[in-house]
Amino acid sequence: MRNYFLIIFCFVSSLGIAQELNCTVSVIAQQTGNDNNVVFQTLERQLTEFINNTQWTEKKFKVQERIDCSMVINVQNYSNDAFSATLQVQSSRPVFGSTYSTPVYTFNDKEFQFRYLEFQNLVFNPNQFESNLISVLAFHIYMILGMDADTFAPNGGDDYFRQAQTIVNYSGQGNFSGWKLEDGLQSRFALIDNLLSPTYKEFRSVMYTYHRDGLDFMYKNVAEGKKKVSSSLMELQKMHARRPNSFLMRVFFDSKANEVSKIFSGGPQVSITSLINTLNKIAPIHASKWNKIKF
Repeated sequence: MRNYFLIIFCFVSSLGIAQELNCTVSVIAQQTGNDNNVVFQTLERQLTEFINNTQWTEKKFKVQERIDCSMVINVQNYSNDAFSATLQVQSSRPVFGSTYSTPVYTFNDKEFQFRYLEFQNLVFNPNQFESNLISVLAFHIYMILGMDADTFAPNGGDDYFRQAQTIVNYSGQGNFSGWKLEDGLQSRFALIDNLLSPTYKEFRSVMYTYHRDGLDFMYKNVAEGKKKVSSSLMELQKMHARRPNSFLMRVFFDSKANEVSKIFSGGPQVSITSLINTLNKIAPIHASKWNKIKF
């Protein structure tokens, strides 16, 4: 009998290290005027368990390999089981040879409506719509997985992005916002459609070169790593020439603007005059950050 329980324990333990995410979930409900309602605490707890305990891929992740991320759900209104909220998603990954974690995916999803009954079962089906709550969370989870994978291998996130696209396709059958072409240029539909389009191919190639050739190389040679970060950012000019002020450019610099400013404001100096000119051209909204760079 003791051996039986040992086998069960080992099996459960093996499942425990297979999951991919180390996700912190926060449900904030101050705008509702009733943020002490226990339903918000239950929702936060259930979502934390659901996201971190679901196996989203066929790969085996060790505990230290899990992707650090966070999801902040800001509930604006609710009535019975109907919730209206925004969702702020962030993920990061460690930089090789350092204790620094670099932001990878940052997205503010402003169209997050869902239905939820306390203690309801939360189940993800990769090929079938279950609820808008599950679809929105799963979409961003596969975006996190895909973006992370792209930083380690050229187009490494293909499978995850295809799953995100599948979620968009089957979730569009409902009456919820964010899943269809007509939902605007900054929707979930637009995000995955642009990401998989050849028109914006530099976005994904830069995700790889910026991280692997640039940041991860800095443990060997900081100056050379900075040069490679600079050259990778310069590649975004091609995407800008095709589609000025694109949504993906904003997505990229929502994560990277502060980091880029810090990289080139200290340490060994490298020639970045051309880079500053390019940054002001392709991401003028962050001009105040580029102006802080000392060179």
